[in-house]
This record gives sequence, structure tokens and C-alpha cells, in this order.
Amino acid sequence: MENWSLPETKSKPLYQEIMLLIEEKIRSSQLAPGERLPAERKLADTLDVNRSTVIRAMEELTAQGVLTRKKGSGTFVNPDKWGLQMRPMIIWGSALTTEHLKRVSPYQQAAERMKAQFPKTVLDLSNGSLPSDLLPELHAPSLSWKELVEQEKAQVAVTHGIKSLRESVQRHLKRTYEITVPLEEILITSGTQNALFLITQGLLKPGDAVGIEAPSYFYSLRLFQAAGLRIVPIKMDSEGMTIKGLQEASLNHPLKMVFLNPIFQNPTGLVMSSKRKTEILDYCLLKRIPIVEDDAYGGLAFDESMDYLPLKQLDTAQQVIYLGTMSKLAGHHLRVGWMVGPQAVLKELADIRLQIDSEVSFLPQFMADTFLRNELEDHLQFVRTELAKRAQEMEAWLREQFGDSIQFDPAKGGFHLYCRFPNQSKKEVEQILMTLLDQQIIVSEGEKFGDHTNGFRLSFIHFKQP
Repeated sequence: MENWSLPETKSKPLYQEIMLLIEEKIRSSQLAPGERLPAERKLADTLDVNRSTVIRAMEELTAQGVLTRKKGSGTFVNPDKWGLQMRPMIIWGSALTTEHLKRVSPYQQAAERMKAQFPKTVLDLSNGSLPSDLLPELHAPSLSWKELVEQEKAQVAVTHGIKSLRESVQRHLKRTYEITVPLEEILITSGTQNALFLITQGLLKPGDAVGIEAPSYFYSLRLFQAAGLRIVPIKMDSEGMTIKGLQEASLNHPLKMVFLNPIFQNPTGLVMSSKRKTEILDYCLLKRIPIVEDDAYGGLAFDESMDYLPLKQLDTAQQVIYLGTMSKLAGHHLRVGWMVGPQAVLKELADIRLQIDSEVSFLPQFMADTFLRNELEDHLQFVRTELAKRAQEMEAWLREQFGDSIQFDPAKGGFHLYCRFPNQSKKEVEQILMTLLDQQIIVSEGEKFGDHTNGFRLSFIHFKQP
């Protein structure tokens, strides 16, 4: 029985903690619809509680319709209650998210205290944003406020974003990835999360199952839970999401969509192999499963031997919605991104955005257009060189600190390095991270990304020799 454990700090009666544990496993798809739960006696032994406590938790969940009990067969997840809101009651504050997103580990609490206490000296390697010394010198347009307002008025009818910016994105995709895209298949967004929000609201419905890589930053996004989606984690190997894992997930769950971050994946930094990209595309086409590809780091390869081309470059059947962003190139202050996909799909999503009044303002589009046209190539070269330097420095520091006891693949692009101590227990790894914290060095725990194997992420973009 894997991952059946109660929190060390218990704020509720034991039977309620067990109820929350079972509900969380259902929400995160560790327990599938119709799946049988462990026997009461075995679960009681694993959790180190009385059997009567487990029975009470099971009976409460059965009364709520979350579980079903069959005499002589056991207790099962109710296949008709596989939605986000499992209880027939209003619980303000808990209906829009899941327990793992609200839970703050002792390490995270200590890290937040450290950042508050030593804001200038702490080395925050959990921060995945472009640091200030790598930001470009963006130039604001030399227009008066009145002229800007007039320009924005002129764009009211342009639901896909201003034409000049879409043309710049079109050139960028052609130059960087040799992807030829008609302007009608480009929708300007205010970043990746805005694009994901539109997709979850416009193309999916509550209760739909979506596949993600395991581990993945998608695991930590509240918008999936807010939309009532079921996240199905799919295993990865050194080449990316495994075909076997994808096949098993699609057989056990009716996958409506797969979300991928295949190039310098967050948090692992892995790059999906060319062979695997083709296999993923072929299988998803066979099963009619659309793919959403988040390509935040593809332009940040500093190893020229890498195949950092996105899946979209191989997409001949209009099965991939491709997401790009400015935030990893120019900083999160310039909240502009782009979505590339079938024209009819983008029109529907643009209409939804218009209805909820979340259009992208003219000024950031104008600035993004200027940056893509005039500054991107020189700035990218500078950023790649600096990223390679910082990655090498951090890897050397890690080897100096931990020798061969630490395991990681050398970075070849992107922002992140994913590390493990394969021969250490969970408690020993927790102690190592707390020791680093004592040195004012903060990392991201793997559990944030759905990883339960003691992994942790370091963002070398912020590395400075301690």
C-alpha cells in the first residue's frame, strides 16, 4: 500500500483525517472510479489506528455517496461520484481546490519565514522567474496616453490580438522552430495560465480526466481543480512521458486531453526524444486525444546538440494546441503569450475571453511586438550564455557539497535542475533540505509537483556561489 499515511500534525478527529485522505486520493486519481479500497483491517494497520476508526470513516463517505459498500466484496469508489464536489453541501473555501494545494509542509513554512527574515541574503532556488539581472531593457512606445487609448480603441474588433504582434510571433516560430502557421491560427494571450484557463473552460467540462506528466508543475495549478478536472499522472523515463504509462492511463480513464511540457520539462528539465514525440502523437491521434503543449523553455537551449523542437513542429493532423510565453524570455512583468491551434477552436476560445472581459491590453502587446521584432535574438543569446554558466556553477557546487550521493542530469537548457538522493530515506532528505535552509538556501520540494520519491527542484537561474 503506497502513500497511505496521515499528516503528522492532525487538526481534526482521526476518522475525519482518514476521510480527507481517501477523498484526496480520489481527486488526484490515485483511486479510480469503481476501484476497491484496501481492506479495513489492513488500512487500520497501515495508518496505525483502530479498525473502528476506519469503519466510521468508510461509513461516513458511503452515506455521502463518495463510496459504495458491497457485502462480501469490499468498499469501492462510487463511479457515479467522480466529480470534484463529492459532498452534497456547501463548504466555502474547499470546493475550488484540493487538500494537497492548501497543505503547507513544515519545510515550506520554514522557507517562508526565512525569506521574510532575510530577504536580501537568502538564495531562493525555488523561484522560477527570470531574475532582474537577466531582464531585457524593454522600451516603452513613444506615444502619448491619448494616442495609446486611440490605438486600443482601434483594436476592439481584433479578438485574436493585434495583427503586428501575431506577425512577429509567426516569424519567431518560423525562425526558431521552422513552424509555418497562418495568422488565423495564432491567438494572443496574457500568458500560459490565461491560455490554460481558456482551454479548461472552453474545451473541457467538470469530471473530465486529463493526463499530465509525473512529476509536473501542472499538478500544482489550482485552475485544473477549479474547473473540476481529474488529473491523471503519467510516468516519465529519460525520454519523457512513457507510451506504456499513456496507454494504461487512457485504458483506466477516459482521457479527454493530455497536457505536456516536453522541452526542458518543469520540474525535471527533461527533453522528450524525437522518437517519443512521434509515438505520443501517433497514439493520441489513434485514440483521438487532443494535446496541449506548453513550450515555455524551448528557445533557451544552450546545448546545440539537443533536439529542442516542439511536438507542434511534427503536428500534421491539427491535434496539438501549442502555448508560448514571453515571461521566460522577458520576465513575468510582460504578461503576453500565444496559443497556436485550429482556427475554429481559437475562435471559440476568443469568444469566451470576450464574454468574460479578459482581453489583453494594447500596451503590453505593443511592447511585446517591439521586443520580438528588434531585441529578441540578441537578448536570447545573452540569456543562454548566462544560463549555461550558472547551471555549470551550480552543478559543480552540488558535487562539491554532496559528491556522488546526489543524482541529477546535467542541464542542457531551460531554468531547472531536478535532484534526488537515491540512497537516502525521506526523513534523511528532509533533513538535508533543512540543513540547506539553515544556510539560507531554498529549494522546491518534489511533492509540490506530485513527486513522492524525495526529488527536489533547483532553479539555477538564481544561483550565486554561497
